[in-house]
Amino acid sequence: MKMNVLAATAVALVISSAAGAKTVSGTSNGLTWTAQNNIIGQTSTATQAPPTPPGMMGNPIYWAHSPVPGYDNSKYSGVVALILDEGAAGKFICSGSLLADRIHVLTAGHCVSSGHGAITPISATATFYGGTDPEAVIGTTGTPAAGAVRINVAAFSVNPLYTGDVIDSHDIAIVTLAQAAPAFATGYRLDTTSNLVGANYNIAGYGGRSDQGGSVGVNLGTGRLRQGDNRYDTRLGDSVFQGVLDASFFGGTTGETAHSYISDFDNGLAQNDSTCLLVTQGFGGPASPKYCNTGRGASEVSSAGGDSGGPQFLNGKISSVTSYGLTFGLQPYSGDIDNKLNDTFGELNGFAPVQFNANYINSVTNLPEPAEWALMLGGFGLLGGAARRRRTTVSFA
Repeated sequence: MKMNVLAATAVALVISSAAGAKTVSGTSNGLTWTAQNNIIGQTSTATQAPPTPPGMMGNPIYWAHSPVPGYDNSKYSGVVALILDEGAAGKFICSGSLLADRIHVLTAGHCVSSGHGAITPISATATFYGGTDPEAVIGTTGTPAAGAVRINVAAFSVNPLYTGDVIDSHDIAIVTLAQAAPAFATGYRLDTTSNLVGANYNIAGYGGRSDQGGSVGVNLGTGRLRQGDNRYDTRLGDSVFQGVLDASFFGGTTGETAHSYISDFDNGLAQNDSTCLLVTQGFGGPASPKYCNTGRGASEVSSAGGDSGGPQFLNGKISSVTSYGLTFGLQPYSGDIDNKLNDTFGELNGFAPVQFNANYINSVTNLPEPAEWALMLGGFGLLGGAARRRRTTVSFA
């Protein structure tokens, strides 16, 4: 059925917040939703090695590091665990990715700010891992795993256009390291594709995990790096949504939502294809391949709490950062398998695109444009250019 959402007016709204996370829920003229600023696999992303109980061992398809000969452990060596300290509010974990200048880390605005330029952490560290152990733990306290390097954060910067709304296309921030990243860490360049819809991406982060995958959602802790795949299904400003899914719809104020990209967590079943259901049942749109796609198979993942700020990669470049999770619950226009925002099948993930925030990123980092990179590489000579390419050019699962 087609919902009447053109004159959407919020009739119920609940907002709660905690260190590093804010949850908003509401009902707008028949559409009920919950969103949260937050890698759950099709199957388990739990600990692989004993003493994990039999039947609950994690699937190595989601490993970001591996001792298997021939595995390229440099691929995710620039994905960092950010431990942020908000004083009395406690410490929490976000994810981030090292930029090509090797001194700045890209993350989500909500990890470091309540919006409008306000900075919330009193201190932070960035931990890089250069080993081969897929279970290396980067926790919020104690000594990091062997092979890890922890660096203090010297400064925080947040996109001045970020409002603090849970859904905001400007949910981007940059932290400056107190010293250059370790030599083993890959520095990533930016993908500034103007339209990401339909593109398959790879995602990585240190967020919550699951011992049973998307049928249960997140039920294990953070601190182990995981990766997987998904697809940008559409963005909230798509014409099919008729301009309805704006900041006010999601309980915000002036946040920009039109450029916020979303993907759903598919399990291969049409009944849980949330983007397709939202478009066709919620807004009366077409059941086209643009919106209706039942997933990428066993490698498909969803982000979870702690993955916030982590990267989505296209051809080894950062195309967006993890911003929020979204569910429409048990509704005719939703494919969520339960009525909770818990990273189960049928929920949606939202991302802030690099291209839409490129001016801000470049103003902080002064990263050269691709043409400038080509000129500089040519000036380094054959040996220097080859060394630089080995360190900064990667491919992903």
